[in-house]
Amino acid sequence: MANDAVTTAPEQLRTLLDQGGLISMPCCGDALSAKLIEQAGFPLTFMSGFAAAAHRLGGPDTGLMSYAEVLDQGRNILEAVSIPVIGDGDTGYGNPLNLQRTVRGFAKAGFAAIMLEDQVAPKRCGHTRGKAVVEREEAFDRIRAAVEARDAGADILILARTDARALLGLDEAIERANRFRELGADLLFIESPETREEMATICREAPGIHLANMLEGGITPILPPAELEALGYRIAAYPLTLLAAAMQAMTEALDALKASRHPQGLMAFSEVRRRLGFDVYDAEAARFGPNHQTEVKA
Repeated sequence: MANDAVTTAPEQLRTLLDQGGLISMPCCGDALSAKLIEQAGFPLTFMSGFAAAAHRLGGPDTGLMSYAEVLDQGRNILEAVSIPVIGDGDTGYGNPLNLQRTVRGFAKAGFAAIMLEDQVAPKRCGHTRGKAVVEREEAFDRIRAAVEARDAGADILILARTDARALLGLDEAIERANRFRELGADLLFIESPETREEMATICREAPGIHLANMLEGGITPILPPAELEALGYRIAAYPLTLLAAAMQAMTEALDALKASRHPQGLMAFSEVRRRLGFDVYDAEAARFGPNHQTEVKA
């Protein structure tokens, strides 16, 4: 009896990219946000290092999380969803050999792709102050090592990111991106273009599959998906939209409670239970008898 092979996450991502058009990609930081993204019908998500640090540490994205912590956070996310997930591999957590271990670890965990960047470690959010990038050859060595690990059997796509635009200018960023592609990177990400014209130049002068970073309040203009697609982008990442929305809602609820008012606009308890999987759990538990169910009166 024939049995179709299970489609891997990298294969899922390749299929999405082969379909053409722009993929809108809300980003997650934990299993719950990833699950909500999938429930909303999005075909792809990204484990944002910024959001992951916020959810896990309650702290800033300044390289505080170790490789093991990032991978552990990623595994929780991957177990919660069936859509492909791109993982934030930061600078690779060390020299090229450390980076290859990182690539293999992300692939084994089940990520569809890993993002690797040319910042000096410890890195930081690309839209904040204090970042620096490594010299060209070190940046190229990182991507060369990642591609070597991929080609040696790590089933994962390589998303090569450069932060050179903010520090060394757009021309340098484009040169780095072109070299990343020549070395075998599957996807490209030039961080922090400052105008629509720069974004158009990136897609025109650095051919490849480009990711646009739509960070509210950041340096890059927030453009509609149709305009991003027209410029040549293939993925639109929304790294902090859900985190910012959640933090705003939680602080408003806390302000209401502090003022002796009950918060408004809350999700119904029945909907919270449904989205977290209580209904599915109870349906499965019923096969073993009613004592295993979790019925709660709202």
